[in-house]
Amino acid sequence: MQKHCGLMRAAIDKYNMIEEGDRIAVGVSGGKDSLALLWGLATLRRYYPKKFEIVALTADPGFNSEETDYSLIENYCKENNITYIIRRTQLAKVVFEDKKTASPCALCAKMRRGILHDMAKEQGCNKLALGHHSDDAAETMLMNLFCSGSVGCFSPVTYLDIKDITVIRPMIFCDESKITALSEKYNFPVVKSKCPMDKNTEREKTGNLLKELSQRYPDLKAKILGALERGSISGW
Repeated sequence: MQKHCGLMRAAIDKYNMIEEGDRIAVGVSGGKDSLALLWGLATLRRYYPKKFEIVALTADPGFNSEETDYSLIENYCKENNITYIIRRTQLAKVVFEDKKTASPCALCAKMRRGILHDMAKEQGCNKLALGHHSDDAAETMLMNLFCSGSVGCFSPVTYLDIKDITVIRPMIFCDESKITALSEKYNFPVVKSKCPMDKNTEREKTGNLLKELSQRYPDLKAKILGALERGSISGW
C-alpha cells in the first residue's frame, strides 16, 4: 500500500493535482481501480502536506433494471469517515435500449462522467478524481491512433470550464497488475460489473494487443508513456 500511495503522490506532486483546502469527489464504480483510488486518497489525506477532503460518488447504471448492491463500499466508507453518495440512474436503459448506439461504451462513459460532474458540484467539490492508471493511458494512446488516426490521450489534469471543475487522475503512474495484487491482498470490496459489454470492449481488445506487442517489444508501455511526456502530448 505504501508503494501505491507513493506513486499516487508522485503524480499528484508532478502535476499539482491537489491544493490546500480542496474538496475532491472520487468517482467510484465499484471496480478495483476506483477502489484503489479511493483507498489511496483516504490514506494520503492523513499525512499529505496540503489538507484536503474527499467524497465518494457512485452513479449506479441500473443494469438489468435493478439497483446495484454497494453495501460493502458503504461499510468501508463509514469505517473510514468518508461521505458516500449513490445516485440511481437509468444509464443502462438509455444506452442499450433507447439509443442502441454502435458505441455503447463511449456513450455510457460520457453520460456517467456528466452525472459525476453534477454530483460533485452538488457536494461542493472543486475537483473530481478518476481511477485511470498507466495501462489505461497506454491503451488510450493506441486506441486514438488505431481508431481515429490521432495522437492523444486523456490528460493528467483537465479543467472543465463549463462545469467549473477540475478532473484529476492520481493513478497514472500505477500499473494495473499492481492494483490487482493490491485489491486481492487487502480484499477490496469490489462490486462485480453486470454490464453486458464487460470483458468485450474495444479497450479490452487494445489491452490484449498491448500485452502481445510487449512480448516482442520490451517495456512498450513505458515507452508509450515516455513518448507522451517527451512530446508534451495532452498535458503529459
